[in-house]
Amino acid sequence: MSERDHRGGETPLDAVVRKRGIGAPGESGETDSPGGETAPIDAGEPGPRTVRVPEAHDHDTFSVEGIDTDRREGLLAAVLRDVDGVSDASVTARNGTVGVHHDPSLSRDALIEVLAECGLIVAPGDEAFEARRASQFASARVAVAVLFGLMVATPYVAVLYPTRVEWLFYDPVTVQYLQSILDSQMTTHFFINLGALSGIAFLVACGPTVRRALAAARDARFTNEVAFVGGLVALYGYSTLAAFTGFEGAVHYDLVAYAVVVATLWTQFGVTDTAVDPATGRESAAEAPPDAETDEPVAMTDGGR
Repeated sequence: MSERDHRGGETPLDAVVRKRGIGAPGESGETDSPGGETAPIDAGEPGPRTVRVPEAHDHDTFSVEGIDTDRREGLLAAVLRDVDGVSDASVTARNGTVGVHHDPSLSRDALIEVLAECGLIVAPGDEAFEARRASQFASARVAVAVLFGLMVATPYVAVLYPTRVEWLFYDPVTVQYLQSILDSQMTTHFFINLGALSGIAFLVACGPTVRRALAAARDARFTNEVAFVGGLVALYGYSTLAAFTGFEGAVHYDLVAYAVVVATLWTQFGVTDTAVDPATGRESAAEAPPDAETDEPVAMTDGGR
């Protein structure tokens, strides 16, 4: 949704803000919650916003849908801080997470009612936990893919690439020295490290993709993920044979690492929602009633045309 809904009227969140008389986020003189539990905010000092939360207060996290702009993020945080018993609230639009510090006398259900009043869809507690954990695992997979990819790329750039494209290097003595290293017994340890790094990166960063590909293969379905995983496994096996047997061929652990990095970054920042398994998402869409999207009334203009 945009700051205003598609019919041009105010959103439920705008109505709640107007009803409570809350100013726009960023205005000076931000008030404490009516309950009086929150100590004054250090407004006159530079740096991030800080609030003192009483030790006895509980903290609840919610996974919500409908926060898609910075303005709505700030308005919702202001509404929650205005609730009696709330000492502080934080809203993250990127992953739809709302965190609330509140007095134990204020129930979780009461906070859910406030969020629903603002026109937001609140996921059940277990779903919120699963979504938060999935988001954290997705970030960890990105870190593993990038870090291990760099660890594989560095030896290739420093040692292997100069011997494969000799015409790019003007010093034949250096190229000959690097080739002598690759011809020595040290090469075995060299490729063991590269094989281990690229293999770990593949299994960890592409773990969900591998599991979905295996499930599709068991069901005799051919998908893009099956092709991706099968191709990487074949390339990894080919490189392992070339590195540790008499099989003549180039070792391409670098291509395995590059493919893992690209696939992981695409999954995290591309079109795929990392917090939802695409397989379950398709099942949920299939189970939805055909007229699920027609429940909301549409404003008719210009004579209904």
